[in-house]
Amino acid sequence: MIRRCLPWPDARLRTPAAPVEAVTDEIRAIWTDMIDTMEAMPGVGLAAPQIGVMLRLAVVDASEGRGQAVRMANPEVLHASVQLRPHEEASPNLPGVSALIERPRAVTVRFLNEAGEVEERDFVGLWATSVQHQIDHLNGRMYFDRLGKVKRDMLLRKAKKVG
Repeated sequence: MIRRCLPWPDARLRTPAAPVEAVTDEIRAIWTDMIDTMEAMPGVGLAAPQIGVMLRLAVVDASEGRGQAVRMANPEVLHASVQLRPHEEASPNLPGVSALIERPRAVTVRFLNEAGEVEERDFVGLWATSVQHQIDHLNGRMYFDRLGKVKRDMLLRKAKKVG
């Protein structure tokens, strides 16, 4: 089921999400809805708070052919590369605008997987960018928080005009 993304500046987008205690059928159903929503955007990732579910859940699929979504509960970055990678980032919560953001090119992330097991995985390139973007959402941050004040203010003014 495709879920509606919360419009900025909904306060939930600024609220850190609660940890997931266990991977249950309910959690798996939320992940399925999140993947459906991500595919409909189309996007390469989605965090649960973006659709109003205040749990530390994220999905990422930066594969060429799609259908390779990684489902994550409680993701945390264990290691980030020193080398940065710029990428034009956007969010369905603030449509019509985007910004070039630099993030570590590669990250090692620990999370609970679909089976409820702790998994550590390396992500590189667009995968790494998307995972970090989703973790920001889980912490109540938006991609534009990584911009300087002038660029951030310009982006938010432009978003008001577009919206």
